Amino acid sequence: MVETVNPQVTDAVTQSNVKVVSEAPAMALGSLYQAMSHSTGILFENAVNAQQQANILAQAAANQGVMQMYSLKSGTHSLQDAVDASEPTKGKPASGGS
Repeated sequence: MVETVNPQVTDAVTQSNVKVVSEAPAMALGSLYQAMSHSTGILFENAVNAQQQANILAQAAANQGVMQMYSLKSGTHSLQDAVDASEPTKGKPASGGS
C-alpha cells in the first residue's frame, strides 16, 4: 500500500534542510572570526607583557649603572669625595676678617 505525502510537507522538510545547510558556511566563518579575535587578543596581551618586562629590565640596568658610577674610585678619591670637594668648606671664615 503506497501512500502519497502531501507536497507541502515535503517542501517544508526540504526547505528546513536547505536552511541548515546554507547556514553552515556562515557559522563556520563566525567561529573562525571569533577564534582569530581571541588569538589576536592573546597576542596583544603577550606584547604588553613583553614590553613591561623590557621596561623593568631597562630600569634595573640603569640602576646598576648608577650604582657602579657611585662606587668608582679615581686614585684614592671616590665620586662622593669629588662632590664633597666641590662644595665650599663650612666653618672657615672668609678671608679678610679681623
